[in-house]
Amino acid sequence: MRAKKSKVFLLMVLVVFLLLGLGCLGLSYYYSHRFTYGTWINGNYCTGKTVAQVNELLANQTKVEDLELVDIYGETTVIKSDDIGLRVDYSGQLRRILEGQNSNLWLERLQQNFQEENIEPEYIFSEKLLAEAIQDTYIVKSENFKLQDVVIYKSEEGYKLYDGTKGILNGESVLKEATEALWKGDFALNLAELGCYEDLELTGEMKETMELFTIIEEFQNPGIIYDMGDVMVEVGPSEVADWIALDEKGDFLFSDSGKLVLRREGIEEFIKELASEYDTYGSTRKFQATRGETVEISGGTYGNQIDQKAEVLYLTDAFLNDVSEVHVPEYEKLAYVRGKNDIGDTYIEIDMTEQKMYYYKEGQLLVETDVVTGNMKKKNGTPSGVNYVYNKQKNRILKGRDYESKVKFWMPVKGGIGIHDASWRNKFGGDIYLTNGSHGCINTPYDAVKLIYEETEIGTPVVMFY
Repeated sequence: MRAKKSKVFLLMVLVVFLLLGLGCLGLSYYYSHRFTYGTWINGNYCTGKTVAQVNELLANQTKVEDLELVDIYGETTVIKSDDIGLRVDYSGQLRRILEGQNSNLWLERLQQNFQEENIEPEYIFSEKLLAEAIQDTYIVKSENFKLQDVVIYKSEEGYKLYDGTKGILNGESVLKEATEALWKGDFALNLAELGCYEDLELTGEMKETMELFTIIEEFQNPGIIYDMGDVMVEVGPSEVADWIALDEKGDFLFSDSGKLVLRREGIEEFIKELASEYDTYGSTRKFQATRGETVEISGGTYGNQIDQKAEVLYLTDAFLNDVSEVHVPEYEKLAYVRGKNDIGDTYIEIDMTEQKMYYYKEGQLLVETDVVTGNMKKKNGTPSGVNYVYNKQKNRILKGRDYESKVKFWMPVKGGIGIHDASWRNKFGGDIYLTNGSHGCINTPYDAVKLIYEETEIGTPVVMFY
């Protein structure tokens, strides 16, 4: 009986060991393709998970960015990740971790510390789709429209040189750099910094064009500056470009001495425009009268007028002899002040409506006096206009068809019309001029005309208006 019980007990023990063995073998097989107990990867508990499961988990936690290409001008072009099949993959590194674990030692790992792993993603994409996407970008397409040559062209700023040999984008370099960047997980590429732009080798014709432009550039920057009184006008490329002669084919003409040929017509046009801008003789001026109004005054003998013929000759000679200087133009008529504001701050103002005369010297009112101007009733009214003191005389006898008058101070301003004292008058101003005015001159009290005579220089502008 005892023998029988012993056999049963031994049989049960064998069954238990057999089941334990089978269980161990089953767990060993289970962990042969799953991560063993205590495995943490990138902060995730991965025990019992397969490579595929962990790869999916980590991929969902990793952001896939679009590829950004920054060109030489700082403009950014984006290639969408979906367009090139870009995705992340951890499976290679996960398999290496799994292979490093011994599935037969799973029981031993129950007694050990946790295994923590941190791994970086690998990026997978279609190189064929990447190449097509790069070729389809504006950065690359625009290169097809870029003239890869050296050309001289004319603009509003004169002749300029277009150099299409610099900074040519190399599409193969872009693809190479983009591929390597994506493998490393870099999603922003500065193409200029990466050396994707290159310069073309110059041909002989290109070098000749550059040498020609050096001559043109020097020619159209002569270093001549016109001193117009209140401003300086530089003779630069925008003007000189129109002076360079071309042949029937549009090529630049050179003289026997090897210099560019001047178009006289171009110089004449420039001087004509300069005169139109700065000549004041015969112009209509706006003048701030002492009475508080802004009046318009036309005509008169005063003003600046450039001698256009002399200036055409000057510029022609200056270019032939490589002259560079600040130049004051020749004038047919030269005012007391050069420039657009030729009246300046020293002048005589005669307000015929108010019958007042003012003398300003360097902006300060020195004399204010009543006057009597031309007799309106007899149609001897003093003409308006901007004139100037063209002479000064003392003790002069003024003669006319029906008069002879002796004056102490005489300052003619236009023909026989001038400013003088009038000892025969004991009153000035008011409306005397309407019926008992002068023959056209400006009759002035003695003390006032004496002071004006002493202070005024020949050439001083005289502003006359109603």
